[in-house]
Amino acid sequence: MKKTTLLKKIIARLNENLDVLDKAARTSRAEATHESSKAESKYDTRGLEAGYLASGQARQAREIQESIKVYESLPLRDFAADEPVDMTALVKLEADGSGSYYFIGPKNGGLEIEHAGEEILVITPQSPLGENLMGKQTGQRWTAKLGGSTVKYHLVSVS
Repeated sequence: MKKTTLLKKIIARLNENLDVLDKAARTSRAEATHESSKAESKYDTRGLEAGYLASGQARQAREIQESIKVYESLPLRDFAADEPVDMTALVKLEADGSGSYYFIGPKNGGLEIEHAGEEILVITPQSPLGENLMGKQTGQRWTAKLGGSTVKYHLVSVS
């Protein structure tokens, strides 16, 4: 799988998320400043709530813009079979017999990307699974607690 194409898809998804968030923030901002949002009594907080919502959405938009910049300047690395998992690794991991692909990225863990016919989940080194993967090598097996259960892992490949 080409990681450059995967990286482009991650950036495209972040841009899509930014567009949706920008539209929502504009709508909230308009609602917060609209004449109908003026308080009719001291208990009427519609305008205030819309203002808080617009502020939160603007903050999220700035975070996504920052993430886009980080991913646009992210140097991708190809990993040899004997190299340990590190940032920008694309790994295939089996957990209790079921295989999944993960991309180790600096931000936006939880982002799902369709790439080369596979669903790839972006995870960060700070996530529980990311912490478990960092430093592991192809072929390693280990068990870890996930939620309330114990999961058996097998690192199938790193690229």
